[in-house]
Amino acid sequence: MASSSSRGEMEKMGIDQLKALKEQADLEVNLLQDSLNNIRTATVRLDSAAAALNDLSLRPQGKKMLVPLTASLYVPGTLDEADKVLVDIGTGYFIEKTMDDGKDYCQRKINLLKSNFDQLFEVAAKKKSVADEAGMVLQAKVKQLSAATTS
Repeated sequence: MASSSSRGEMEKMGIDQLKALKEQADLEVNLLQDSLNNIRTATVRLDSAAAALNDLSLRPQGKKMLVPLTASLYVPGTLDEADKVLVDIGTGYFIEKTMDDGKDYCQRKINLLKSNFDQLFEVAAKKKSVADEAGMVLQAKVKQLSAATTS
């Protein structure tokens, strides 16, 4: 809930100002929701990568396997060096890491994303509260105005 001082400030605003405030807050909430969804997606991908690294570390060298080229296209391959992996660090850059360093990288990124998610979630909740408060004040003002004009 927005603080009572911000509600007091909102009650001093005109209808047009309240509409603009509500629209701006709603827009910011939507953008934050999109960011939260992107973080969730990235976290799922990293969880999948960490699980794949764990699975790969359990396979013996020389093991035959299918290597994905796309989501639906695979080629046969043989596991050569299971102790080294290439990690995609973004924008087309890859770094060779040991298996343990690759797992550690994934876990650190997951922790960072979860921390960012928590922080963004708090901001989104505050913005949603402001939007809801502005909407309630706006409705009250419109109701007041319509009651005054019908009298």
